[in-house]
Amino acid sequence: MANPTPLIVGEFVRTIDERFRLTLPPEMVGALSAQGAAEEQVECVLAKERFGALSLWNRHSWRDKVESGIDLVRQKILAGRLANKLSEVQQFARLLSTRFRDVNLAGRARLVIPEGFREFLAVKAGEDCVVVGAGVCVEIWHPVAWRKYLKRRIPAFGPLFEQLST
Repeated sequence: MANPTPLIVGEFVRTIDERFRLTLPPEMVGALSAQGAAEEQVECVLAKERFGALSLWNRHSWRDKVESGIDLVRQKILAGRLANKLSEVQQFARLLSTRFRDVNLAGRARLVIPEGFREFLAVKAGEDCVVVGAGVCVEIWHPVAWRKYLKRRIPAFGPLFEQLST
């Protein structure tokens, strides 16, 4: 049996330095690498998924996810099922093309948060953020957005856990 993809879990508070660099926990970097172990340079994709939070994906996992969605849209276009929905197709492409960027985690597991993503995250240099393992990716949250998310989602955790356990 092949090695299963490691589940990325944990919650860590990290400070974004004056150059908008963020040092990630080594266990999360290892899980993001293609081999499941920390490398000199890990190829990733940084994505805008919800305001106040960014997601960091293994580049190959992200590409698989996005390409399957693009293929589905392409098939519908070729089948003529989206002929009257040009504006929706444009909106999909526009949002898709501006919401992610290839990044590399280099020495000491540091991520440089690019312009445009900084504003989306809304954490300034010298401020803390919360790094969270989201199972299949790493999420970087503004602390206030993270607390709001937890407050809204924790009451549903018990039933969700039971659902996933059966």
